[in-house]
Amino acid sequence: MRFLKTILCVLVVVSCVLVGMKKSDPPGKQMRVFADAFLGSLDEGQKDLALMPYDSPKRVDWHFIPKKSRKGLVLSEMNSAQRTAALRLLRAALSESGYDRTSKIMMLEGVLREMEGEDRNWARDPEKYFVTIFGEPSDSDAWGLSFEGHHVSLNFVCRGGRVVDSTPQFFASNPAIVMDDVSGPLGKGARVLRGEEELAFELVNSLSTEQLEIAMIAEEAPAEIRFAGEVQALVGEPEGIAFSELKQKQQSLLKKLVSVYSGVVAEPVAKERRELIRKAGWKNIHFAWAGAMKPGIGHYYRVRGEGFLIELVNTQADPAGNPANHIHCVWRDLTGDFDLSIE
Repeated sequence: MRFLKTILCVLVVVSCVLVGMKKSDPPGKQMRVFADAFLGSLDEGQKDLALMPYDSPKRVDWHFIPKKSRKGLVLSEMNSAQRTAALRLLRAALSESGYDRTSKIMMLEGVLREMEGEDRNWARDPEKYFVTIFGEPSDSDAWGLSFEGHHVSLNFVCRGGRVVDSTPQFFASNPAIVMDDVSGPLGKGARVLRGEEELAFELVNSLSTEQLEIAMIAEEAPAEIRFAGEVQALVGEPEGIAFSELKQKQQSLLKKLVSVYSGVVAEPVAKERRELIRKAGWKNIHFAWAGAMKPGIGHYYRVRGEGFLIELVNTQADPAGNPANHIHCVWRDLTGDFDLSIE
């Protein structure tokens, strides 16, 4: 598979290129180097698609649903060297676990194509993911990166050689657990977003009756995460149980769950996320649940902090009809996604 070979060679290429960089260079500076290399590999027609003004309204136009076309340059219309350059740019923005999630979600398009067949309105294609750079990559001025396709939307803003925002951060997995025999690298039993679901189930099932009465916000799970495709997540008052009302082991589980989401990005950026949470204080972070407390039946949770929002919903069936086997999950910046302030 051409896509799999490209994914596997990216780590080798990244290692070779990083030899010419300082290990201390922040992700934003590394991203600038890789963005320049990617743009330099394109012809003029490709560059017209891949490069847009920083103030383009398309910079904040994000979604994860299947679309016949999107902003940016699609991987399938790049040659092997250009795809490698695009993916090594993405790799510089993400942690190893974040890049692994992304690549496996892309591979799930091949699983869906096999399970669903070819008779549909859009093609399931692991290379139907689009790269867009907003503004000229710079170590001083603001510029942005979008990597997006079905079930993935990753958005970054860099300024002064630093990543200053990295949301919305959206991942999804269909199937959540591959329950059928399929060909390719993701066989039966594959579970891309395991931690996002298992830790939450462990936490909610550890709650006492009294705690659960506070944490449970609805008997049925909603059909979708809130604010899907919206520029900002405009939330109300926190719901659910506060961190301070959890027992020590439960607090540890909640911290682990949050770290699964915060750790998707490159470690220096993840460290900044963790530090912002620490400064705001854990005591006022809330965990809320809706729906069933076991797999296979629709369920939903959210984690609400002062500066972040996590949501996960699993209510849809997979193509084989297995219920609640299709995850959507997101991390939002409540101070403003896309480096835009919420007034």
